[in-house]
Amino acid sequence: MAFTVKCAADIIRRDISSGCRQRCHALQSSLSYSSWRTPLSEPLPSMPKPIYSSSKNLGQESKVTTLSNGLRVASQNKFGQSCTVGVVIDSGSRYEVSYPSGISHFLEKLAFNSTVQFADKNAILQELEKHGGICDCQGSRDTLIYAASANSKSLDPVISLLSEAVLRPRLSDEEINKARQTIQFELEDIEMRQEQDQLMMELIHKAAYNNNTLGLPRLCPPENVFKIDQKILYTYLKNHFTPSRMVVAGVGIEHDALIEACQKHFVERSPVWEMENLTLDQDIPVDNSLSQYTGGLVKVEKDMSSISFGPTPMPELAHFTLALESCSHQDPDFIAFCVLNTMMGGGGSFSAGGPGKGMYTRLYTNVLNRFV
Repeated sequence: MAFTVKCAADIIRRDISSGCRQRCHALQSSLSYSSWRTPLSEPLPSMPKPIYSSSKNLGQESKVTTLSNGLRVASQNKFGQSCTVGVVIDSGSRYEVSYPSGISHFLEKLAFNSTVQFADKNAILQELEKHGGICDCQGSRDTLIYAASANSKSLDPVISLLSEAVLRPRLSDEEINKARQTIQFELEDIEMRQEQDQLMMELIHKAAYNNNTLGLPRLCPPENVFKIDQKILYTYLKNHFTPSRMVVAGVGIEHDALIEACQKHFVERSPVWEMENLTLDQDIPVDNSLSQYTGGLVKVEKDMSSISFGPTPMPELAHFTLALESCSHQDPDFIAFCVLNTMMGGGGSFSAGGPGKGMYTRLYTNVLNRFV
């Protein structure tokens, strides 16, 4: 027994010593490998001079028309049998200053339900299926987007359906209660996840913009789930879902045909809140405050010891996010910032299962892998 233990101890010592030597050798190799690589500020040697695209090389041009009520219509024709049309509304969570936070989250869940023309969500889906179409609604801090894709020959019914979803939703009590349950489930799921990406994004915006405009929560806070009702939603729609705050954009369709359909369904037909008394008595103006980056620090302590999906408790992890002020999407350097973001590992270029599988940025190899 003593001989067995001694031999095992010798083997363990040799393994540990060998592992340390291998790690030191790997670190030295990484440092030496980094030293001879071309700096990112210099062009790669023996490579042909890149030819950059310019606006003159674009084969197609987007057309934009403003209708009589202020609605903007944009299109770009594209060869094919399908088309995609979206209604982009200047109505994200940043505009909820005078409302309970979470309205945009509710509207995202209530999209494409019952309307003046359609009895329920199934009726909308059946109408889309006739034209080989699908629909979706997504919200951000800046916008809400209602979109549908279908056969190009079905442009008019698709625009009609989008106008119903945007301007004439019923927002029944049953649908609002279902949305509440869905949002509550999402919030509970986020709290129980080991990955805290969504929560970190909420906190970093809260710190960066001092809990105002872009710093307002995109997810509905738990305390507001039962504060948001039908009248609050319709009041928000009345003030924010106006033609001057909308853009109807289409790809794969003729511009004149899109204008004709929008004139018919978005100009000549009235929103439901103008036909019925559905809003609050007081008028709440739109908050057009400019977002101001302030910077800040937000800390949240959470006890995850009681949350476990098996006999092994969750590991105690620390999540850290660092954000810096960048440029707006209208800044001339916006494209350069996007390229820099990708080079540092942003997007899906360097994800484990993405198109760049096996590729690692120098930020990963020289910083994260060594010090984290």
